[in-house]
Amino acid sequence: MRPSAIFWPAILQVLLTLIVAVRMYLDRVAEMRARGVNPQVLATRREAAARLEHVAAADNFRNLFELPVLFFAICPALFVTGHVTSLQLGLAWAFVLSRCAHSLIHVTYNRVMHRFQAYLMGMVCVFAMWAVFAVQLLQAP
Repeated sequence: MRPSAIFWPAILQVLLTLIVAVRMYLDRVAEMRARGVNPQVLATRREAAARLEHVAAADNFRNLFELPVLFFAICPALFVTGHVTSLQLGLAWAFVLSRCAHSLIHVTYNRVMHRFQAYLMGMVCVFAMWAVFAVQLLQAP
């Protein structure tokens, strides 16, 4: 296995973020045009939530900069230290797939318990990656 393989799940996570950003932009522009909303009245997140009905993509976009920060930190750490293993790579792919599921649920039917299950799976994966990494560092010569 090539250590650089750890960057493919990270690339997919970036692509997911781009897709959600485009969805957010399209939703916002369409709703603003349809309802004649002046962009200036949406200057803050609170004002946007109060005036717009379609905010799921924007909410999900913000979520993509919360837990994934830990994922984006662990990937280069694994690569630089030479601790990319099959286990770490599997956890990385599981994390990103859980984030894809979370985003899909969030921007479509938005069932909270389904979304939470996807979120929880991702959280377990990323914290497992960090725990395994800590053990790897402790065992390193």
